[in-house]
Amino acid sequence: MLQILTGLLGLVPVMTGLIGLAGLRDPLYAAMSLPANNLLDSNLRFFSGVWLGLGIGVYWLIPRIEVAGSVFRLLWGMIFLGGVGRLLSMVFVGLPPWPFVGFTVLEIVGAPLFVSWQVRIARRFRVAMSSRRQHT
Repeated sequence: MLQILTGLLGLVPVMTGLIGLAGLRDPLYAAMSLPANNLLDSNLRFFSGVWLGLGIGVYWLIPRIEVAGSVFRLLWGMIFLGGVGRLLSMVFVGLPPWPFVGFTVLEIVGAPLFVSWQVRIARRFRVAMSSRRQHT
């Protein structure tokens, strides 16, 4: 179940990362009719590439989710820190559109829950592997 849900959630950074590589032409920003800004466009494209890379990392991780706990924690830690960034923006700039408030909750609350879930699965996997070795 963790692999399936991780795979579904992995679509978010892959798809939005690809779309975000369009910079200010990304449909989310294009709809806002923002003026051209080289610095903002460059940063959007850079962070979209990083986000896309995180999504690719998620798909690398899925088949080894029970043994790659460090990578799992790293990826969810990055997502958690992104949520902290969104939270800071809400405090200092104001609320974004409601879907982004939901993303923030997933990033800040969901990250520790997913990490905890993976730890439990990894522990069960280690016990099962240890038991198999003892019986062979």
